[in-house]
Amino acid sequence: MTLTDISDNRLIAQQVTATKFRTVKDIVGWMGAMQAQDYAMAKWAIGVRLPNSTDKAIETAIDKSEIIRTHLLRPTWHLVAAEDIYWLLELTAPRIKTLIKSRHKDLELSESLLNKSNTLIREALLGGNHLTRQEIAFKFQKANIATGNNRLYHIMLCAELEGIVCSGATKGKKQTYALLNERVSKPKSLSREDALEKIVRKYFSSHGPATLQDFAWWSGLSMSDARNAVEMVKSDFVSEKIGLETYWFPNSFSNLRDDNNSAYLLPAYDEFIISYKDRSASLPMGNLKKAVSSNGIFKPVIVINGQVAGLWKRIIKNDKVIVETDFFKQPTKSIKSLIEKEALEFGKFLGKKAELKHNIE
Repeated sequence: MTLTDISDNRLIAQQVTATKFRTVKDIVGWMGAMQAQDYAMAKWAIGVRLPNSTDKAIETAIDKSEIIRTHLLRPTWHLVAAEDIYWLLELTAPRIKTLIKSRHKDLELSESLLNKSNTLIREALLGGNHLTRQEIAFKFQKANIATGNNRLYHIMLCAELEGIVCSGATKGKKQTYALLNERVSKPKSLSREDALEKIVRKYFSSHGPATLQDFAWWSGLSMSDARNAVEMVKSDFVSEKIGLETYWFPNSFSNLRDDNNSAYLLPAYDEFIISYKDRSASLPMGNLKKAVSSNGIFKPVIVINGQVAGLWKRIIKNDKVIVETDFFKQPTKSIKSLIEKEALEFGKFLGKKAELKHNIE
C-alpha cells in the first residue's frame, strides 16, 4: 500500500468517488460527523457525496431535524445524524468542557451564570420556538447577561454541550437554535465502552485508511481512549505499516486504482482533508500552506486523482455562480474538462447556472 493508495481509498470510503447511499441522513450517519462551521460549504460536503442532491434538499433535512448541526467531537460545529447526536455528545462533550474551562474563566462565565443562561434559553425556546442568535442575545440583554467579547458564543456552546440546544429550522436565511429534546427524542444511553466502540468503527469504516493519531485528532478523544477504542475493534479491521505509521482500514479495502482521471471540487473544511492529523497522503507539505492557513482556515480544494491540485472559490451573482479555479500548476485539457463538469454539478446543486473561470499565470 502506498500513499497514493491511501488517498484513493479515502475517496472511496468517504463516498466521494461513488456512494451507496441515497439520503442526506444516511451520508451523514455513515461519516459519523462532518465538520460544519462554514454552513454553505458544509451542505456542499454532503452534496458532493450525494449525486443529484440540492442545497435546498440538504437544508430541508436540517430543518426537519434528520441531521443536526451542533458542537461536538472537537470544539467546533459538526453535522451529525439525529440518531447519533446524544451518544456522541455524552462521549465527547466532557473533554471539550475541560478544554474550554480557562477561556470561561477569562470571560467570567461562572457555573451559576451558565445555569441562569440555560434556564433562560429553555424558557425562550420551549414549545417549538426556534430563535436566531440575535433574538437570543436580545433576551440575554434584557436579563442583564452580557453577551459581548465572544461571551454569547460560549454561552450557547455550553448549552449545546449540555444537550439543551441544537440547530433549529432556518428562519429566512438565518440559522436558529431549538431545544434538542424537542427536535430529537432521546434514546437509551450507550455505555461509554459501547460508544467508544461505535465511534471507532464509524471512523475507520468511513475515513480509512487512517492511523490511531488521525482517529484521536478527529474524535477529540484522549490518546488513551483512542488507543483503547482501536483495541476493541482491531480484530475486525486490517492494518498495514508504512514507515513508522500503522494504517487501519476495513476488510473491503481494494488497493486498486481507477486508471481514469478523477476531479472533485471539495468544499472548505471537507472531511477528506480535515479529518486526518497527517494529510500528506493527499496534500504534500509543499502545498500545505496554500490550502491550510497558519490560523487553521481550510480552503476549498481541487482534488485531481486523489491529490490536492489547486484551490477554488465561488462567486454568486443572482441566478449564476462563478467558479474560479487556481491550480498549483498548469492543468491539462482533460483536467479542465473534468473540472468544467464538476462546476456544472455545483451549479445544479445550488439551482444556478455555472460559469467556470481559470486563474492561471
